[in-house]
Amino acid sequence: MRQVDPSPRAEHCAVAAFFDVDNTIIRGASSFHLAVGLYRRGFFHRWDLLRFGLHQARYRLFGENTEQIDDLRQEALAIMRGHSVAEVTAIAEDIYDEVLSLRIYPGTQRLLDEHVAAGHGVWLVTATPVEIASLLARRLGATGGLGTIAEHADGYYTGRLVGDMLHGEAKAAAVRQLAAQEDLDLGACYAYGDSLNDVPILSLVGNPCAINPEGRLRRYAAEVGWPVREFRVRRRTARRGINAASLAGAAWAAGLVIRSIRRSLRTR
Repeated sequence: MRQVDPSPRAEHCAVAAFFDVDNTIIRGASSFHLAVGLYRRGFFHRWDLLRFGLHQARYRLFGENTEQIDDLRQEALAIMRGHSVAEVTAIAEDIYDEVLSLRIYPGTQRLLDEHVAAGHGVWLVTATPVEIASLLARRLGATGGLGTIAEHADGYYTGRLVGDMLHGEAKAAAVRQLAAQEDLDLGACYAYGDSLNDVPILSLVGNPCAINPEGRLRRYAAEVGWPVREFRVRRRTARRGINAASLAGAAWAAGLVIRSIRRSLRTR
């Protein structure tokens, strides 16, 4: 893989690096951990948490499935309806401190830091809500975040989207728009992702790289000659441990639901 080239500090740099979030920067699905935090604060019911936990396990085991992710995030939008943007953002700050900060791949963080030190713009591009994308970008020292825009009126979520869910081709469209606004040279830019659904943004830039790729992206990267970086510890020897941890996450969610039901029955 080509190393990050240092650029002289200037008022404007035509080079930027675009990072996917889930399984590229953060191990697992950041939206699942947000869901757990919201559940603990009474945003939704026990069965919803179990369903989210099963989705998380499936994601960790088999990679990203666009249709399932769309369904899950549509449910999340309905859950957010009526809650204030300020409230959700404050909860997300707590969840970053409690959980997400502990799940960042050190190798990806170093790579991000290299781009910052080189004077490049660094943008997170993710299907999670733009408020979460911006929070993660600020905490990680990035320039900014591009994410799915959940509509809100007078500071409260309506439960509807503005535009498309930001994955696949929608990610590429958002990057093109940003490149036009920021006068970026996409041929000199970098992009990083873990899923076949990140191919649209990886294909846009002159320096694509697959990070912690799922099987389909790994095969595609080999076919087209893209470099691959693996930041998961002892990937091959630890695969069983990773799968066990994913299943344990689902079991934990199920256990939490069962314990809650038992407590409810005892208080009746």
